[in-house]
Amino acid sequence: VQLQASGGGVVQPGDSLRLSCVASVAILNYHDIAWFRQAPGRDREAVSCISSRGGRPYYANSVKGRFTIAGNDAKNTVYLQMNSLKPEDSAVYFCAASSSGNSDRYWSARWNYDGWGQGTQVTVSS
Repeated sequence: VQLQASGGGVVQPGDSLRLSCVASVAILNYHDIAWFRQAPGRDREAVSCISSRGGRPYYANSVKGRFTIAGNDAKNTVYLQMNSLKPEDSAVYFCAASSSGNSDRYWSARWNYDGWGQGTQVTVSS
């Protein structure tokens, strides 16, 4: 599966952005999709995950209440709506796909994902 992330940009604190992850196939039929992010000098961390089985989405504590993940099956796209952005949200954001069926337990583990898109830069600065 091929993934392409987009939607990043430079915004001010408190602003919103919506990231898109477009897949080459009807991805949500078979895969769990996650967003990760990586800031300079830091490890890549999981931000959110949506399950192909329609279960509840998962969020990192740092983004709960501000970020929302959603899928559009018709467009083979998963979105990450990011509101109330903070400078610490600045990072390169990646989308990833997992066919393991284990994302309910391991959604935040990088090794759980077998397909990655290129990153999109998000910069939050005043």
